[in-house]
Amino acid sequence: MHRWNYQLKTVLLLGALSAVLIAIGGMLGTTSLYVFTVLAVVLNLSAYFLSDRLVLRLHRAHEVGPAEAPRLHQSVADLAQAAGIPKPRVFWMDDDHANAFATGRNPKHGVVAVTRGIVELLTPRELRAVLAHELAHIRNRDILVATIAAAIAAVVTYSAQALQFSALFGGAQQDDEHDQSSTGSGLLLALVAPLAAMLIQLGVSRSRELHADETGAIVSGDPLGLASALEKLEQSAEAISPDVPQPATASLFIVNPLRAGSWTMNLFSTHPATTQRVHRLLGLARKWQRVAA
Repeated sequence: MHRWNYQLKTVLLLGALSAVLIAIGGMLGTTSLYVFTVLAVVLNLSAYFLSDRLVLRLHRAHEVGPAEAPRLHQSVADLAQAAGIPKPRVFWMDDDHANAFATGRNPKHGVVAVTRGIVELLTPRELRAVLAHELAHIRNRDILVATIAAAIAAVVTYSAQALQFSALFGGAQQDDEHDQSSTGSGLLLALVAPLAAMLIQLGVSRSRELHADETGAIVSGDPLGLASALEKLEQSAEAISPDVPQPATASLFIVNPLRAGSWTMNLFSTHPATTQRVHRLLGLARKWQRVAA
């Protein structure tokens, strides 16, 4: 799929999220909606500007210099140049779990973090493809997109809770049949809206992952390397003991540390199914081969 299709899908999903907000805001009232919007924006802006420090501290990551990890730094530098962005800082997590993530509020503040497990698991070619995927998130400003989606979803959730309270306690005093009907509709919307907002937000996350796969494949010139890496990382994630605590920052990683299963579980996942991602990358590789021929 062409990269503009991913961008369009993200815009449509954010539009749907905004539509849910407008619907529930119309039931709640303008003043309350303004209050919750300001609260959500403040909270998410704080997270946006502090995201790199917070997530790195949470995962006990530490910065490594070129002398400590020369090959890693060289790969990041080469890929950053190919992507047309400043070279991100490189962080290391001393963790058996094979994974990687990127953060930073914009390309000038980009950070790429890898675990010891992923360096030990993947070949240099596969690791390079993974790094390209992470740089794609930075280039595509996915932290900003995720922050916008989270802010709108937060306003929907706050507003829905207020609407539930209003419907339950205010509705009990309504005698008019029309007013009672409106109260019932408002309560139903208040119950459904947060779930809809969460599903749309997760849809945005999955769309950005697919976009980063394609952008990363273009930057590295190696969709097959990324496909191979994703298959290995998926197998590694499935082998994790259920007793191992899973990170709350699952959406940042290249593969979801939380194991998926049925389609309903995938619906609530921050990542597309790995089989879907691999299928798209293999299709991209075949397309390039036909063009080259």
